[in-house]
Amino acid sequence: MVKLYDGGVYLVNGAEIVPESESEKVKALTGKAADKAEAKKGTMAYNIIKAHNQSEDMEQLRLKFDSMTSHDITYVGIIQTARASGMTEFPLPYVLTNCHNSLCAVGGTINEDDHKFALSAAHKYGGIYVPTNMANIHSYNRETMSGCGRMILGSDSHTRYGALGTMAIGEGGGELAKQLLKRTYDFAYPGVIAIYLTGSPRPGVGPQDVALSIIGAVYKNGYVKNKAMEFVGPGIANLPIEYRNAIDVMTTETTCWSSIWVTDEKTQGYFVTHGRPEAYKKIQPAEVAYYDGCVYVDLSTVECTIAMPMHPSNTYTIHELQENAKDILHAVQEQANKQLKGVTMDLVSKYHDGGIWVEQGEIAGCSGGTFDNICAAADILRGKSCGNGAFSLNIYPGSMPAFACLVKTGRIFDLVSAGAIIRECFCGPCFGAGDTPANGEFSIRHTTRNFPNREGSKPGEGQISAVALMDARSIAATAANGGKLTAATDLDVEYSTPVYEYDAGVYAKRVYNGWGKPEPEHELKFGPNIKDWPEMPALTDDLLVKVCSYITDPVTTTDELIPSGETSSYRSNPERLSEFALSRRDPQYVSRSKVLRQADRDRRAGKGLSDEIKAVYAALEKAGLKVDPEGTDVGSTIFANMPGDGSAREQAASCQRVMGASANFAKQYATKRYRSNCINWGMTPFLVQNPEVFALGDYIFVPSLRKAILEKNDDITAYAVKPDGTVTEFHCSVGALTDPERQIITDGCLINYYRNNK
Repeated sequence: MVKLYDGGVYLVNGAEIVPESESEKVKALTGKAADKAEAKKGTMAYNIIKAHNQSEDMEQLRLKFDSMTSHDITYVGIIQTARASGMTEFPLPYVLTNCHNSLCAVGGTINEDDHKFALSAAHKYGGIYVPTNMANIHSYNRETMSGCGRMILGSDSHTRYGALGTMAIGEGGGELAKQLLKRTYDFAYPGVIAIYLTGSPRPGVGPQDVALSIIGAVYKNGYVKNKAMEFVGPGIANLPIEYRNAIDVMTTETTCWSSIWVTDEKTQGYFVTHGRPEAYKKIQPAEVAYYDGCVYVDLSTVECTIAMPMHPSNTYTIHELQENAKDILHAVQEQANKQLKGVTMDLVSKYHDGGIWVEQGEIAGCSGGTFDNICAAADILRGKSCGNGAFSLNIYPGSMPAFACLVKTGRIFDLVSAGAIIRECFCGPCFGAGDTPANGEFSIRHTTRNFPNREGSKPGEGQISAVALMDARSIAATAANGGKLTAATDLDVEYSTPVYEYDAGVYAKRVYNGWGKPEPEHELKFGPNIKDWPEMPALTDDLLVKVCSYITDPVTTTDELIPSGETSSYRSNPERLSEFALSRRDPQYVSRSKVLRQADRDRRAGKGLSDEIKAVYAALEKAGLKVDPEGTDVGSTIFANMPGDGSAREQAASCQRVMGASANFAKQYATKRYRSNCINWGMTPFLVQNPEVFALGDYIFVPSLRKAILEKNDDITAYAVKPDGTVTEFHCSVGALTDPERQIITDGCLINYYRNNK
């Protein structure tokens, strides 16, 4: 059972939930009347945030982190941004992992060129370099960088180490560049939601089942959006630490800001095992803590769960799906095909011969590839066979130390003997760069996401497969049945709990740790695909943009704004990568936007304006508006109802900017991190409640925008110009902006801002 409370709650002694409407009970339990303002300071989140806040104001935070981390899709751009802005060394431990582009075959030497760039940067600036196939980003940071009371910033959306007492946040690269430049992460103090766990999971129910149950309950209503999730309650004691880690990493899919858990003897044991006993301390709420909401989870009632295409919140219990297979498969298929363009997903045909059949299973990465999950899969498959039919099972351990112990305990033998394939430590199955299914196939995965094309299909070329998320245990149970969808609780399995032995020498022999030892004379090693950011102009007084994509889907993911998979091979070349912007969602966006980019370059070079743009200005003048055609930015823009769900990678915004975009228009932004990415790349994040006033191909003129942003005027008048010359006035806003964010937008991007404010 997962229950959401209406309104706030008090948590008394870490165990008793008291709804705010019944606050008199607090006095009965403690002898003191409830003090909401003081109780807000009693959360774990409050105290960790306070310890990292550089401001005296706890409402407007200015945070500095204990360490940072990036992988090989994001670190080149971050380091290049910081270099261009004046960075001379890393001022905090910065972990550079190579877990996203270690298997991509596209693009010649560029993957390894980036890795060598990172190694040279670790030498030059004093960083920590984790070679390819040693660990995925989050496994390494759990094992070596987490610590109770710490805060870690990562350029990957699943930067979550809350189960280890560490508040971790996934953000776009601009926010990491700020830390490298000794600036702060500025953010309004978030709401804090209690995730109250009670009971104990049944055998066969895994952490993904718990996580998906929570996601299914909170995502659609935004219950925890941009808030901190604080895990409390007696049920925590019943969960092994890796079980907690695997739940915690999935909190990203709720759209929460960060997470934190109560720590205990099991947390302490994790740090002792990993040779870092000093990293442990007890963290728990105060005697009375106030939360802005509460999610009550009875672990004993959680069932084996599946998230159907195409979102982790599209959840059903496996038994519910089996019992209503035809109806649910048809409904999911119909919904998916409304969202897909130019291709059709077929799920109904997967139901035959008395069951639902899948062609592929994946257990991988930071969520699925933990030691405990893989051991459970081995227990299920020991002595069994995956069969020699269409079904295949692929397993990616999260780190080489975990892999070494799986070998030592014989679990790898059990899995290989059953027909499973053991892969490298690699994040590919999470973002479409590993084990892409065949066209029309159905894949079940213990990974983090099942967004459209996240498995690597290309709808624009007629290729589509379907992905559902499940726990490793039920995936193994399905494998044991040759691909027939099976809940792990339907099998009689004796689960073993082998002792995990961590071998720190595995990392010591290969990881370069240059923290605190920068070598300024060390030369950066550039490959031919590593390019500097192009110059980006400052915002002019007025702004003219053309709507080059108009997306009416309820949510637009970052994968749709910049596709994952093979496109990431060009992540270090901004111009090349920008050619892929919106390519799977709106293939014409790039060609439309290029026209506007060239128009602005021509304007700046004094070559005049196109006839189309001249006609727009003529229409504006006819409507009585004062215009300055030669002194006004001309750019492109997109509209989407709610853009930015998913990945933290900044390229979702920077590619639009490189392609000539000056703004986004939206009803709301799916995540803080995407909105921050827009700001850091100089794109104004407009909010508009009546987007019907403009359409694809229309122009939008925003007079005195620079003044409005700098003078904090949030009621902005804009004008939509139709191709026939019709001009319609409408109002928009930019929402809450810090003073530095206002300056970043008007300066044109983060790099310009730092150049101007040395």
